[in-house]
Amino acid sequence: MILKNKFLFSLFLLTGIFLFESCHYSLTGIATTAQTITIEQFFNNSDLAPANLGAVFTNRLKDYYQQNSSLKVMNEGGELAIEGVLSDYRLNPIAPTANTDPNTRITPAALTRLTIAVKVNFIDSKEPRNNFSDKTFSFYQDFDNNLNFQSIQEDLEKKIFDQIMLDIFNATVANW
Repeated sequence: MILKNKFLFSLFLLTGIFLFESCHYSLTGIATTAQTITIEQFFNNSDLAPANLGAVFTNRLKDYYQQNSSLKVMNEGGELAIEGVLSDYRLNPIAPTANTDPNTRITPAALTRLTIAVKVNFIDSKEPRNNFSDKTFSFYQDFDNNLNFQSIQEDLEKKIFDQIMLDIFNATVANW
């Protein structure tokens, strides 16, 4: 009985190791054999975004890949390459409130939504089937209309960028 349990455990362990290895997934969080990546400067093509937002996003994206993978970020010539533009930066009122003043035609909103979208091109010289172009990644954050947007803008952008970078990472090197 003990011998049979040891055999089953060993068989299960070997099967698990084989399946894990066949997926080409490493403990570094990436599913690629590439060792280098080039991340080009993202340009700001949106009307409302701060002028430096493309540079801020690019630097944060480079940091994200360095911290969450074993890829070496290079200025040019990486086995993987990412480029793109900030394509949308939009504020929309949401959650309308009841208007109690009959002289006012405008119904105020309780919340405003900041939405940021990024269009990305990805080139994988090792596995060209992974390439994509003009893929849009977007996310939003809602905030109370009683808050001053300028005082919370940087924090909102950081939260939105965190999700967009995770989505880009998953789409490029984690193969999710």
